[in-house]
Amino acid sequence: MTALVVGCTLIALIPLVAILLNVFIKGGGRLDVDIFTELPPPPLVKGGGMRNAFFGTLITLLIGSLLSVPIGILTAIYTVEFGRGTKAAGIVRFCTNVLSGVPSIIAGLFAYGIVVLTTGNFSAVAGGVALSVLMVPIVIRTVEEGLKSIPREIRLASIGVGANDFQTISRVVIPAVMPFIATGITLSLARAAGETAPLLFTALFSQFGFNGPWEPVATLSVLIYNFAISPYQNQQELAWVASLVIILLILFISIMSRYLTRRKVF
Repeated sequence: MTALVVGCTLIALIPLVAILLNVFIKGGGRLDVDIFTELPPPPLVKGGGMRNAFFGTLITLLIGSLLSVPIGILTAIYTVEFGRGTKAAGIVRFCTNVLSGVPSIIAGLFAYGIVVLTTGNFSAVAGGVALSVLMVPIVIRTVEEGLKSIPREIRLASIGVGANDFQTISRVVIPAVMPFIATGITLSLARAAGETAPLLFTALFSQFGFNGPWEPVATLSVLIYNFAISPYQNQQELAWVASLVIILLILFISIMSRYLTRRKVF
């Protein structure tokens, strides 16, 4: 049985290792400083970079975090601290579970209808809204688990010395679950960093640098989608480099998440 389990594990690792090796081999040769300082070149022109897509990805992730993190934390606090055992909390949890299983393209269509059609323009804000829809359930569920891990005696001790509910949550509970909050943020960022479908409907793409939050913006995932099907070799090379960069970005976020989950609150 040990040999069978080890064999199945190795078989499961074959696709992962093959993908990583392929991306590193084809994209590692072009990974240099110019990639992060120059714009994508025209067809048939060698060199260039993906500065706009790299910073566009960071901007859309930042907007998505600013929208999803406060909503996720406050929702988790309600379901665990105030609404525990109520029908409203059960409905919120059910909706969270449903939202976590919604295809990413649906989130893109939602943001398209809410932001793009309202403003009349594709934009980084619309892309951030689409990503926030995908990030919210991850933040909620992670913070909920953190709040549940705090012993009830801690809350009672705080109330026993004269603190009210707001003071107990803000000064005792929230500081204790900060590792879980940080973990929820990093996991949601790792999920959103590689999404393409929502950004096709919202942020679209731009060959130029960042012109403002209400203008179309390039992102790594959409750059990969556009350049991977391009007939020009230089753009195909950039697609491989972008794939490598986004893998390294997700790997960094995942390592940070693993580090934070190893920290114990009590």
